Amino acid sequence: MAGDHDTAAATLVSHDPVLADFAAEVGSDGPVGIEGGRTRWLEGGVLDPDARLVRAPVGIVDYVPEEMIVTVRAGTPVADVHAALAERGQRSALPERGGTVGGAVAVGQNDVSVLGRGTVRSAVLQVRYVSAEGRVVNGGGPTVKNVTGFDLPRLMVGSLGTLGFLAEVILRTNPMPAVSTWYRADDVDPFAAHRQVLAPSAVLYDGTTTSILLEGHGVDVDHQAAALQQVGAFVQCDQPVVPEGHRWSLAPAELARLDRHETSDFVALIGVGTVFADKPQPSRSLSAGVQIIHDRMKSNFDPTGRLNPGRNPGAPR
Repeated sequence: MAGDHDTAAATLVSHDPVLADFAAEVGSDGPVGIEGGRTRWLEGGVLDPDARLVRAPVGIVDYVPEEMIVTVRAGTPVADVHAALAERGQRSALPERGGTVGGAVAVGQNDVSVLGRGTVRSAVLQVRYVSAEGRVVNGGGPTVKNVTGFDLPRLMVGSLGTLGFLAEVILRTNPMPAVSTWYRADDVDPFAAHRQVLAPSAVLYDGTTTSILLEGHGVDVDHQAAALQQVGAFVQCDQPVVPEGHRWSLAPAELARLDRHETSDFVALIGVGTVFADKPQPSRSLSAGVQIIHDRMKSNFDPTGRLNPGRNPGAPR
């Protein structure tokens, strides 16, 4: 029996033979896991060793630079997509860290320059995924104003493949800036630096150094760089190294109280609420209401728990 998600904004599709073949490979019985570039293979827990592995199809299906959208199979390397977009002076919100498009969407990690690129969740306009019943389901659409019902694309971002296996996505693109320059200063309030400039693409803070990425036309970047001097002695620098181990979610007040006993190495993305650290964030239990919603959602999409068993989107990352 189909889950409650096969309604409104979700429609069954079977006319694409590539996606139909992928759905047949996933099937409808037994534990199954999806494998991408393995750049975040342990994200959300260890996959059940009994799960049969499948891979999503590969290739750029369509790219319309004038509309700033690209349709791409989920198994396509992010680097290949960005190389194609760069030829037309565009980029996407997917992080520049390797891996596949489907993996990047399923993990939901934003690029360090998320303030300039936008979030992965907002960039995913449409998804085609294989359900636990082994069917290809379509959710969303390339034109947001024409889509009604439940927002499946946003739900799939960060779900770690536990609700469906991504087969194809339509992504929103954005222009590559003419100039991208990093600046850094020590002993500067990162929040003051964030407020000082107009629309920075990234503001990073490691407890001592504040780094800021300014992007745009050269004259505008120069103007914003000059404005930064009012809050600190900022100088040009290379892109800072960000710890790859774990992601924390912290409010600004919590960042100010971050205990170095909890993590000895961290970089906070100011204005985003994300902290990259060398240790996992101390566990936080879900509220009873959120847990109920989480369990019901999983039950509706994957009643037998066959999709990526062992993964948990709510686990510390």
